[in-house]
Amino acid sequence: MAQPAPVRPEHTNRLLGETSPYLLQHAHNPVDWFPWGAEALSKAKAEQKPIFLSIGYSACHWCHVMERESFEDKETAAFMNAHFVNIKVDREEHPDLDTIYMAAVMALNGSGGWPMSIFLTPKLEPFYGGTYFPPEDRYGYPGFPTLLSRVAQIWEEDRGHILENARGLTAHITASLAPEPGDDGPLTPALLTQAVRELERSFDPQGGGWGTAPKFPSSAAIGLLLREYQRTGEDKLLQMATVTLDHMADGGLYDHLGGGFHRYAVDPAWLVPHFEKMLYDNAQLAQVYLEAYQLTGNTAYRRVAEATFDYVLRDLRDARGGFHASEDADSEGQEGTFYLWTRAQVIDVLGPQDAALFCTYYGVRDEGNFPSHEPHHRDQNILHVAQPRETTAQEYGLSPDELERKMSSLRAKMLEARAQRVRPGLDDKVLTSWNALMITALAQGAQILGAPRYRQAAEEAGRFLLEHMMQDEKLLRSHRNGQSRLPGYLDDYAFTANAFVDLYEATFDVAWIDAADRLAGEMHTRFWDGAAGNFYFTAPEHTGLIVRTKPANDGAEPSGNSVAALALLRLAVLLDKPAYRDQARRTLESNQPMIKRAPRAFLAMLRTVDFLVHPPKEIVLAGYPESSDTRRLLDALHSRFVPNKVVAVLDPAARAPEKRIPLLAVKTLLDGKAAAYVCRNFACRTPVNTPEGLLEQLGDTPA
Repeated sequence: MAQPAPVRPEHTNRLLGETSPYLLQHAHNPVDWFPWGAEALSKAKAEQKPIFLSIGYSACHWCHVMERESFEDKETAAFMNAHFVNIKVDREEHPDLDTIYMAAVMALNGSGGWPMSIFLTPKLEPFYGGTYFPPEDRYGYPGFPTLLSRVAQIWEEDRGHILENARGLTAHITASLAPEPGDDGPLTPALLTQAVRELERSFDPQGGGWGTAPKFPSSAAIGLLLREYQRTGEDKLLQMATVTLDHMADGGLYDHLGGGFHRYAVDPAWLVPHFEKMLYDNAQLAQVYLEAYQLTGNTAYRRVAEATFDYVLRDLRDARGGFHASEDADSEGQEGTFYLWTRAQVIDVLGPQDAALFCTYYGVRDEGNFPSHEPHHRDQNILHVAQPRETTAQEYGLSPDELERKMSSLRAKMLEARAQRVRPGLDDKVLTSWNALMITALAQGAQILGAPRYRQAAEEAGRFLLEHMMQDEKLLRSHRNGQSRLPGYLDDYAFTANAFVDLYEATFDVAWIDAADRLAGEMHTRFWDGAAGNFYFTAPEHTGLIVRTKPANDGAEPSGNSVAALALLRLAVLLDKPAYRDQARRTLESNQPMIKRAPRAFLAMLRTVDFLVHPPKEIVLAGYPESSDTRRLLDALHSRFVPNKVVAVLDPAARAPEKRIPLLAVKTLLDGKAAAYVCRNFACRTPVNTPEGLLEQLGDTPA
């Protein structure tokens, strides 16, 4: 029987030639979309039309909604095509544009988000914008067609006023995104204390985290608290970190069946997530759960980190070894459908007896707990740990260990059943900086958990970046379907250099240090502003921008300046390059005035400040890397939370390794056995060759 001919789309635009899944989702809109580039910008100048710039990303729920409501509407599209040059941008491919024009939206409205909808002059100066616009007027606010009509009318009738406002707004965002550098003198630990006190003031003692809904997981805040607790022994700091970690892992923010974390929670208790999953969130959260496990010994944190890695390796891994960007919040056209359960569905999978235990443990109710007015979400439940585990164990006559074993078995059955559902959409592009964050997490997971498979995955991802994302010693930003494209940003260079240092410490293969060193050199050449003493976000080939930004504040991801300084500080010790340390110090000092004004906006940078003002322990193990006595010393080292450290191994079989890593000079075996040297500022304590001796020198309790 002949197969029916495929249905040809009624409309096709220029986005069909792109690789971004987000852009390809719009390739058959009736809107005459352009990708960002010379063709669109030249058309706007030649025709003196305003630009409608729409910025979003594949996992963005409201981006999909606005597409269905407006961009697929023929009448709306016809008006857009007649009066505007319409450009669609994936914010993950062009974070420079996203940063610039989000600053404009924030200045205009006091808030921002995605989809970002903004109008520009042909000179790319913004003059009006917002986020999601509905298809009709609502509650006194204009719908998208009304807005388009008003902008087009004012452009024709009062263009001079628009151009004047656009110049003023552009001057404002230029000043905010490329501020003049400051310097309040040498950095001191007082900066860290100030940030911790601010975190105390905004901490939610009931639900953990900071502020009210929506709540985003702040890995940088938790990491800073763990470091300050490790140094001071101040119990409240550890309590803030662990309460937050516990509530996030018990709530709906965490995927209890498949592992990994959703983007954020819409409520203070972390119950109701926005269901998208981002690679960068899971990389950073896995890292802080590992650190908390080292510091507290709480095996629940270890399980969360392992399950997060398992999710990434199972569901986000590219065939070439890299990692995909994200999973959508939606499946089957509805948000959260993949993750929600009715009580009847649980009984169908587990049977009545096991379902009773599962529903008690995870708060599954007949009436549901997912707050929604949509009929398809009636009686749906978000899985979360609904009561203390000890209470559930006692209720069912189980010991805590028996309960955990039983729940592990039930989760596996539920996960298998869930795998039969339609999965959320996958954004399968591979982004360099996000992959570097996951390499760092996996490399640290391999060390802390003694898991070779995490080390192997980190190495494969590292090789992917070297083989597929490097061109003429320059990094590229994005890869999909065998095609790598777009020049890399500061984040790509900084995160990758830092990740390669982590790969060295997980493998002790000096090739990773060589690669990190080369990237640090390129980073200096392409992004360093010597006069200001910090890094630009964009390289010279990033053209068509109204401002060359220098973002230093940390958001959902750490800023490029934060991680660049950290990578340089680590390389400075390993390679004995004082110039790297000076460059890192200048970067941090140039941002010190802003840190003092708003420390909570610079929490990742403050972790780097911590590395500078509390110099790292320099730890050298002299011994054959795979020998049992060397491994025992490494296991002891990784059993303790020592955040500020660099680690190197002197392999007696290697030829003159100290020429590449001077830290290894004059280190030898001790009585024929592997020896550990704990140093600071190249001054070393007496070498030891027992795990107990190493732990004593490291200090295994808080101050």
